[in-house]
Amino acid sequence: MDMANHQKIHPLNMSSRAHDDQQPDAEAPQAPTVPLVPRGSSKSDKGDAAAYLLPRDNPHYPPFQRTIPVIHTKPPKERSSCCCRFLCWTLSLLFLLLLLIGVVAGILYLVFQPKLPKYSIDRLRITQFNLTNNSSLTATFAVTITARNPNKKVGVYYEGGSHISVWYTGTNLCQGSLPRFYQGHRNTTVLNVLLSGQTNDATTLITSLQQQQQQTGIIPLNLRVIQPVRIKFGKLKIMKVKFRVRCRLDVDNLAANNAINIRNSSCKFRFGL
Repeated sequence: MDMANHQKIHPLNMSSRAHDDQQPDAEAPQAPTVPLVPRGSSKSDKGDAAAYLLPRDNPHYPPFQRTIPVIHTKPPKERSSCCCRFLCWTLSLLFLLLLLIGVVAGILYLVFQPKLPKYSIDRLRITQFNLTNNSSLTATFAVTITARNPNKKVGVYYEGGSHISVWYTGTNLCQGSLPRFYQGHRNTTVLNVLLSGQTNDATTLITSLQQQQQQTGIIPLNLRVIQPVRIKFGKLKIMKVKFRVRCRLDVDNLAANNAINIRNSSCKFRFGL
């Protein structure tokens, strides 16, 4: 009876043994507790298990960095808005100023009906036209100019700072200035102007003048006038403007102390600021 009790075989608890077999060895290294292939990753062809570790568990993997989206801020609109407003105001004021000038000019034209002055060269007298020993040409001209103002209600103030000159084929022979005076309504004023000048190395110039006179019998001259004036409309005197006059003269000779005939004369007039 006792022998039977000692030889009795107890059934083995298979579930407990299986549980013991599944327990890891204390001395064996523990396997990683994370999946070999992270979620969202693909397996490497080389089969390197370390490549499947998460960045925090893999020392060879660069640290995880979160990408922060860059938000581009728009530049402030206050400065651009101020510039736009300033430009708009400037253009508006300029437009209004031009409109006002146009309206005033239209009123003045309708009320006073201004006409352009007329100029003519009536006489040319040469008192000196000599070639010196050093090949310099000394010239003195006396020019008679007639200025006509055909306006009924417009006067002209001839201011200082005028310039008048005589040219031959691009060479300035002599120059001078007009006197200051006031020309009233429907007035005709005759001006006697003395011009003088000196031209260096004028041997070629004298030869050209002699050939021109022998071939055509005419010597073309250009007379230029720049005259600052102020226009008076009734009692209103406007700002200073400039008269520019160009006259073409055809004379028969340039001999000193000799009668010089003006074969042809024509003048063009324009004005500006």
